[in-house]
Amino acid sequence: MTGPGEPDTSTADRRRWRTEFLAFLVLAFGVWPFVAVAVVGAFGFAVWMLQLVFGPPGPPSALH
Repeated sequence: MTGPGEPDTSTADRRRWRTEFLAFLVLAFGVWPFVAVAVVGAFGFAVWMLQLVFGPPGPPSALH
């Protein structure tokens, strides 16, 4: 039970839950999809650049 000078913990708990839930939504549906696309794109770009420098993967072609 709260006294006259103490904050209501249920209101503070609800406010904290709402803040954490909104943070989760922003991260789950706003930030992480872009991070995932950026990581996959950066990996693809790195592979492409390596193939430009070192050639495509596979055995070397035989000279006839």
